[in-house]
Amino acid sequence: MSNPIDTKVISKLAEILDKTNLTELEYEDEGCRITLSRQVNGVAATAYVPAPQAMAPQAPAPVAAPAHSEAETHEVTESDYANSPDAVKSPMVGVVYLSSDPNSANYVNVGDTVAAGDTVCLIEAMKTFNPVKAHKGGRVTKILVESGDPVEYGAPLVVIE
Repeated sequence: MSNPIDTKVISKLAEILDKTNLTELEYEDEGCRITLSRQVNGVAATAYVPAPQAMAPQAPAPVAAPAHSEAETHEVTESDYANSPDAVKSPMVGVVYLSSDPNSANYVNVGDTVAAGDTVCLIEAMKTFNPVKAHKGGRVTKILVESGDPVEYGAPLVVIE
């Protein structure tokens, strides 16, 4: 029996983990689930790959604030919207971008009106840009992230009321 684990995938995940300063990263594809984690104190990352199995839906883990937030001075924190039905949440771990490229306008700005299905930002994961869509129509009241911020699964990105 051959090993179904693609070491290139593990290398890419480890690269994302390193670049984004996340402490844990999880990836699942075709019944194979890979979890990479590292100690906060800088001990080398470890990889844990459980045997393929049917997965039950899981609630997103709470998002912890980064230990070092030099430029972050949000008066409202992401955790304030972690369980809000008004928040558009990240569908994956990756890096968020508010526009399609550095020279383009943001997909949305505070005060904009959006319809359900409108793109509000992009999440880059494994060199693929994935559009994040509004789950409902309404007015954008808060943008909780900045372009280039690392985000975890379930992290609130934009608030639509």
